[in-house]
Amino acid sequence: MSIEALEAQLTEDMKTAMRAKDQVRLEAVRSIRAALTTEKTSAANQGSLNEAQAIAVLQRLKKQRVESAEIFNAQDRKDLAEVEEAQLAVIQGYLPAALEGAELTAAVRDLLAQHGFTSAAQFGQAMGLISKALAGRADGKAVSAEVKALLG
Repeated sequence: MSIEALEAQLTEDMKTAMRAKDQVRLEAVRSIRAALTTEKTSAANQGSLNEAQAIAVLQRLKKQRVESAEIFNAQDRKDLAEVEEAQLAVIQGYLPAALEGAELTAAVRDLLAQHGFTSAAQFGQAMGLISKALAGRADGKAVSAEVKALLG
């Protein structure tokens, strides 16, 4: 999805959430829009974002919600954890489908073979290339575990 399409979708979703008086969805969409605007207007980006940067922003928001929900659950604050989890579900709706399990293993195996990585000594180089190739489509910890398993 292009940045323009994402921004248009967010605007429509925000309007829909306002009409439906869906506060959780509205807050999640507003936080996404605010994070994208902040990223776009940063000095490094000079008013524009590419798709990879937008996915990185969404991944960062997803990680924040997961961590917040874990903290609230640990503190036995189920009411706050539920809000974070609901917002997490909204944010995940804007992310591309994640690679998991057999799909992730196949993708990592293909990338390793394509670039000729065969030994555990090449782990760092392999992670650099594979992380970039699968950015936004797979969790970094899962990618790392797969690369270790396949090279080890």
